[in-house]
Amino acid sequence: MDSRLERWFHLQEEKTTIRTEIVAGLTTFMTVAYIIAVNGTILSMVGMPYEAATIVTVICSFIGCMLMALWANSPLILVPGMGDNAFFVFTLVFSLGLTWQQALAAVFVAGLVFMVTSVTKWADYLSRSIPKSMIHAMTAGIGFFIAFLGLKNGGLIVANESTFVSLANLSEPHALTTILTLVIALPLFLRNVKGNFLIAIIAGTGIGAALGIVDFSVLRDFSISFSGYGELFLALDFSAIGTFQFWTAVFSLSMVIIFQNMGTQLGMLPNKSKFRRSFQANSLSVISAGLLGCSPMTTAAEGATGIASGGRTGLTSLTAGLLFIPALFLVPLFKVIPTSAIAPVLIIVGCLMIMSIKEVPFDDFTEAFPAYMMLAIMPLSFSIANGIAFGFIAYPIVKWVTGRRAEVSMTMYMIAVFFLLYFILGSI
Repeated sequence: MDSRLERWFHLQEEKTTIRTEIVAGLTTFMTVAYIIAVNGTILSMVGMPYEAATIVTVICSFIGCMLMALWANSPLILVPGMGDNAFFVFTLVFSLGLTWQQALAAVFVAGLVFMVTSVTKWADYLSRSIPKSMIHAMTAGIGFFIAFLGLKNGGLIVANESTFVSLANLSEPHALTTILTLVIALPLFLRNVKGNFLIAIIAGTGIGAALGIVDFSVLRDFSISFSGYGELFLALDFSAIGTFQFWTAVFSLSMVIIFQNMGTQLGMLPNKSKFRRSFQANSLSVISAGLLGCSPMTTAAEGATGIASGGRTGLTSLTAGLLFIPALFLVPLFKVIPTSAIAPVLIIVGCLMIMSIKEVPFDDFTEAFPAYMMLAIMPLSFSIANGIAFGFIAYPIVKWVTGRRAEVSMTMYMIAVFFLLYFILGSI
């Protein structure tokens, strides 16, 4: 067995051991296992069956990790992304008006675009054409959106006729559960306790039970049924392929997943020579997500915990992927988890994404203003696509009027025109 693992993963070459890699995989799984509960909850907002959405989250995570392990020999792991599931629900479905089946078709096509990018020189071209400030602003804007979503789902921010939104009554059970869970989650996260988010969600569920917001009746039948998953498997619907909304969805989703994963992988990989195959594995995982009925897969930032533990090869991602299999049989337990126990995770993950704002050069107004438009529009319009559109339209305009048009690539002009058409045709 040792010789096979050495032959597959080149452990000696990477100066690592089987034990180190397995511990790294276990560590990574513990930090990212919360996605099983969170992703099912978010996808169910568009009418996807919760249990089926949770099952497909596990299946896609397993497949993504196997692709990273066996194709790229990379320690990175792939799971349904937090920003990507929000984009799927609130942009593709709620904003652009696609059904979730049509949104799955958009995920599949965006995955194909991603794959073409990963196997050609397009990745290098795009990375040179899109300003780094826009990429960082996009990540930070999605962070603000996710944070707002967490505050809303946790009952801390509520609708108000006079001010649109306002702070909720913090003694209300849902809001109180969110606050107390966040008080637990933050120290665990800051101290880098393994499985911090998972521990916080379990604790939050206990708090919610004590405050009377948990429905334990769902556990009367502690069984998992795959029958509902038939509604998601190959459910992608191409009936909207001739519409502007569909291609807007494909374009904007492609932008998000390509640049988000490019930045994450280049930033995390200990061995940068594995980037190309890791990027290709990522693209294949997005295609499989569209086919299997899930929101897009992404390189999990939590994978950094495994790398920090010494993970250097695909044995790390293989270990993490295999651990998703037993988790599949705990799906009935996830049904009792209240949104208030999950909301603190969204709030903290949002903060992690917002931190990329420090890479935006705010001392240059022509770079700062487009970024600012993204940051403001995403949460305030409750649409990631609208925020991206405003930013990409503003960028060539401010560069043009300040006489710095040479800094704008032809690609940026084309993207700006596309988003202008998006707003013009969308208002007709």
